[in-house]
Amino acid sequence: MRGSTVGAVNRLTARWAGALPDGRDTVLSATGVWPLLAFLADAADGPARGELEDALGLPAGAAADAARELLAGLGRMRGVDSAIGLWTRPRVALREDWAAGLPEATLERLGEDDAESKRLLDAWAAKHTGGLIPAMPVLVDEDTELVLASAQAVRTTWLRPFRDGWMRPAHGPWADRELVALYRTTQLLDRVGVAETDAGPLTVLKVLGDTGVDVHLLLGPEEADAGPVLKAGLDVLAGTFRAVPGHLLPLGEPGPGLTVRNERSSSRASYLSVTTSPFSVEATHDLTELHEPLGLGTARDPGRGHFPGIADHPPLYVQGARQAAMARFGAKGFEAAAVTAFGMAAGAGVVREPYVVRRVGAAFDRPFGFLTVHRTSRLVLTAGWVHDPVPYVHQDVDWDEDEEEDEDRNEE
Repeated sequence: MRGSTVGAVNRLTARWAGALPDGRDTVLSATGVWPLLAFLADAADGPARGELEDALGLPAGAAADAARELLAGLGRMRGVDSAIGLWTRPRVALREDWAAGLPEATLERLGEDDAESKRLLDAWAAKHTGGLIPAMPVLVDEDTELVLASAQAVRTTWLRPFRDGWMRPAHGPWADRELVALYRTTQLLDRVGVAETDAGPLTVLKVLGDTGVDVHLLLGPEEADAGPVLKAGLDVLAGTFRAVPGHLLPLGEPGPGLTVRNERSSSRASYLSVTTSPFSVEATHDLTELHEPLGLGTARDPGRGHFPGIADHPPLYVQGARQAAMARFGAKGFEAAAVTAFGMAAGAGVVREPYVVRRVGAAFDRPFGFLTVHRTSRLVLTAGWVHDPVPYVHQDVDWDEDEEEDEDRNEE
């Protein structure tokens, strides 16, 4: 997968993250949206084509090839499943060359009525996400002529699992609340680092998965919101800002949520102690409300068709576009999924709104961001924000220090 494509997708993630509302859990996948925008740009004309080019970060003429390359790359990633689907009405004169360019796509007719169409689309979404997304996010009505969708699912098991426990933060938005927590220690201090970014100091913790897919936890200044923190994390991933690794951090509190001190120990090994919150977040995004970062301003105009490259007739405009996404981070691993769908109607129709020993301590005990990153290509598969923690119900916790030492060797 070319670096230019990965960079373009990650830049779209940053643009989208910058438009997120503050103060709530969310998760998004620009990787699910980008190839669909690319196939639309390839078929678009007029102002819609230019706006989609701006969102993609590539010329429209090169977008479809880049999308096919991206989808092929996703297909080669362990623990990642992806699919493309296209459904049309019988009256749509689909251009065969455009449809043939959708790699290994499901090509079907919409149902004879709205209920049958919903059953078809929901079944496809559930099948291609292993049930993580049970329903297609876009709604189909009698005006819908075509639906173009993507599905993506990511699953990975931690190389080194966490221990279940509880925490009671002393400061910040979660202060004095008893919350479910995840703990682990490792001798690999460089799993954590601190970077100076446009959003202020950013602590980045890498949690490695066994499929080559990792999750980067991001903690910024206490007053920082989701958009700036996620963008800062993407900037660190891109190399715009460099993180100082854990073994070079100074004593004291060198970054958000971090403490570094020297302490006595029966072992010579330094170690990193991590406390974080498990999370299970879901979100549905109306992509038409994100028309500026996603380049859908003109494409939503029903006054004319904007995609002559898709069908000879009828002329098509974007009637609705939505994404449903979820992510779960637990003691043993991580899973995420997203289904993105564009519903298209005939132009000039009525728009219907869609529904030291050195001890480095890292505590993610207040709202934080996360990125799901393919380790080799550095492609961001999902991004999100954890605003609401999980309340804790007291239970006994069994610790096994010998097992922790064995897992350290596995992670190395």
